[in-house]
Amino acid sequence: MFGLKKSFERNPGFAVLLAISLCHFFNDTIQSLLPAIYPILKESYHLTFAQIGLITLAFQFTASILQPVVGLFTDKKPQPFSLALGMTFTLCGLLILACADSFYLILFGAMVVGTGSSIFHPEASRIARFASKGKYGFAQSVFQVGGNIGSAAGPLLAAFIILPHGQTSISWFSILTLIGVFVLFNVGKWYKAAHLNSAAKAKLDKTLPVSKREIVISIIILVLLIFSKFFYTASINSYYTFYLIETFNLSVQSAQIHLFIFLASVALGTLVGGIVGDRFGRKTVIWISILGALPFTLALPYANLFWTEILSFLIGVIISSAFSGILVYAQELLPGRVGMVSGLFFGLAFGFASIGAAVLGKLADLTSITYVYHICSFLPAIGLLTWFLPNIEKKK
Repeated sequence: MFGLKKSFERNPGFAVLLAISLCHFFNDTIQSLLPAIYPILKESYHLTFAQIGLITLAFQFTASILQPVVGLFTDKKPQPFSLALGMTFTLCGLLILACADSFYLILFGAMVVGTGSSIFHPEASRIARFASKGKYGFAQSVFQVGGNIGSAAGPLLAAFIILPHGQTSISWFSILTLIGVFVLFNVGKWYKAAHLNSAAKAKLDKTLPVSKREIVISIIILVLLIFSKFFYTASINSYYTFYLIETFNLSVQSAQIHLFIFLASVALGTLVGGIVGDRFGRKTVIWISILGALPFTLALPYANLFWTEILSFLIGVIISSAFSGILVYAQELLPGRVGMVSGLFFGLAFGFASIGAAVLGKLADLTSITYVYHICSFLPAIGLLTWFLPNIEKKK
């Protein structure tokens, strides 16, 4: 920790990427703790499922709606220390959740955690691009993979720490956020100095790569691709364990291990997608990622347990490789709007995931979990829309 300054001096760009990836891990670990402690909150405060849904809505609303607003503001006025501020919000929300003694205080704590997330994501994505030295996809993947690992680790940490020791043990995770504030404060100092030097040397080229009409069409297509990806992954994140228990009579513990393997494959795919995008182009990796998952998603509802494990791993690797490519492609469509674009697409990711979980849950109540997977298996077909994206890299 105390060697952080020296590592910045030796290789500042890569050290910054590792630092924000680490803090993304902290941030998303905290986020994933919230749904993991729902059973404790429901039992302790006699909450209804509707109230549980409101907690999710409070978090997701602040985390998704505020992100593009924060990104738009920091595009105009960069805030080097906003990352540390965002992590401070997360710390405060965590302590509120640990001490909350009523439903409304829990609701407030969830909103504060969501606010921290909304500040963190767009600015961290901007700094990842700034520190990338031209390897934009790789930089975004390194940043995102920290969050993927955090999302996978959160439920396991909750199972081994919070569930045995109760609600107040949530405060133990404040250690992570305190470390995060320290690291991000150092990142802010580096970014402030590096940004000023960069601004003095060169003026950002804001020339649009294609016409405004093509940009509007492309953004709509990218939003639909985000929809297909995160609606499908919501079916796995929220209901995969139930599907395995219902279809193959697995125990809860075994089903959780299968879910962890899928989440690990998502982290792997995120990293691979950024590297492939830098080498072969963003449009290529978007093609492979969204549409490439289609044969495997179509086969999944008909597979036995062995092939379900294989297929879910392949789906996780392939479909998760798209997000960094989509994000970088959108940033290059709108040069000079890195924060706003990052906030918009991270916000959409949060929003579609939460809406998908709610809609698919209702569908499962009306039909069955298996039927949900039959319907969702066709979602990657939306990847065919990639055909209509302009080849902006060739134009550049």
